[in-house]
Amino acid sequence: MNLYLETYGCQMNVNDSQKMESLFAAEGYALVADFRRADLIVINTCSVREKPEQKLFSALGRYLPLKRRNSRLVVAVGGCVAQQWGAELQQKCPGLDIVFGTHAIDALPAMVREVRSSGRPQLDTAFRSSIPSLDIIPRYAAGTLTAFVTIMQGCNNFCSYCIVPYVRGREYSRSSAAILAEIRQLAENGIREVVLLGQNVNSYGLQNEGEFSFPQLLARVNEIRGIERIRFTTSHPKDMSPELIAAFADLDHLCPQIHLPLQSGSDRVLARMGRGYSLADYLDKVERLRRVNPEIAFSSDMIIGFPGESDEDFQQTLEAIRRVRYDTVYSFKYSPRPGTRAATFPDQVEEAVKKERLRIFQALQDEISSENLRKLEGSVQDILVSGPAKRGGDQWVGRTGANRIVNFSSPENLTGRFVAVRITRALRHSLRGELA
Repeated sequence: MNLYLETYGCQMNVNDSQKMESLFAAEGYALVADFRRADLIVINTCSVREKPEQKLFSALGRYLPLKRRNSRLVVAVGGCVAQQWGAELQQKCPGLDIVFGTHAIDALPAMVREVRSSGRPQLDTAFRSSIPSLDIIPRYAAGTLTAFVTIMQGCNNFCSYCIVPYVRGREYSRSSAAILAEIRQLAENGIREVVLLGQNVNSYGLQNEGEFSFPQLLARVNEIRGIERIRFTTSHPKDMSPELIAAFADLDHLCPQIHLPLQSGSDRVLARMGRGYSLADYLDKVERLRRVNPEIAFSSDMIIGFPGESDEDFQQTLEAIRRVRYDTVYSFKYSPRPGTRAATFPDQVEEAVKKERLRIFQALQDEISSENLRKLEGSVQDILVSGPAKRGGDQWVGRTGANRIVNFSSPENLTGRFVAVRITRALRHSLRGELA
């Protein structure tokens, strides 16, 4: 039996898909790259923006007609769009066998078996008081160096534009014992770097009396032998505690890099978004992080053209990225998400205005990113080598602690090793170097 797995969206979705792959490997399925060879097609969706939702219906237009030629083919849709649409998705897409929500990953194999035995469509979008799938440990291929570990799911913030609390549920934290056991197992299997995942990792443990806080959990992970690098995402600025800031100075395996979504540089827009902080609050935390670790690199999310965003608001956003000087910003035009408060705001920004503002924003951020990379020319960086570079030959690729991509040449296979590389040239999105 063959499985074709298509994933949209964030790292948490990637991790969820890894868990699905492991569940079906235990059922005897082999992962294939060609959907035409599949006996089971699973699409793991994202609804944070409109485009992935449109992509889903385009994909189903390709996959569902295959059932006429292969009566054994089962097509399933999971993730955030499935959670949001529920039974309506099966009504809209006749022939869709399974719709499963963000709390139902562990139930998917049984649903597939039921479809095969009875032919009846399956639906499960219920929220659970506990989420068993969070404790599924994906299988990683030999030689894998980096693993994702989900530590919590859901969000309690209800920002006015955001669909996440409605499709992922309220905040739910895994037990620290389960998390640490998983990471120890990963280290024993050769994993060198872990990325801790959650919609708001800063809130980890706050709903569980007697549980570690997020900085305390980081400290325990830092003690696990074999784990050389620790990263995490996503971190909400309003919940960035002094203890978490101090961790960037105190924990030797915590990478000098943080994804800290600003979303807008305008206090007026931030208030309408319901973000719970001002630009001054945000910049103060950036400054404190840089004070404890001057090497720290920042990335962010930014929404361009939020309802009511004026030219002045937009200029304040441009000024904010000039001040912070992010390495990377994931920027998007605002798209209304059904069910959110912002979708009902009357002062929606015209599409042409959003498009032009996004172009200006991205051009400025590209300049800043390039300048940040050029400042590294001549420096020596510690690289974890992930494998051969796309160019092949004697070229290898790895990442710095700040998550910058570095390509360099070596006659020796250095995969999995830390090496010192002198940066010789900054490219548009990466660096080139030579062994120091």
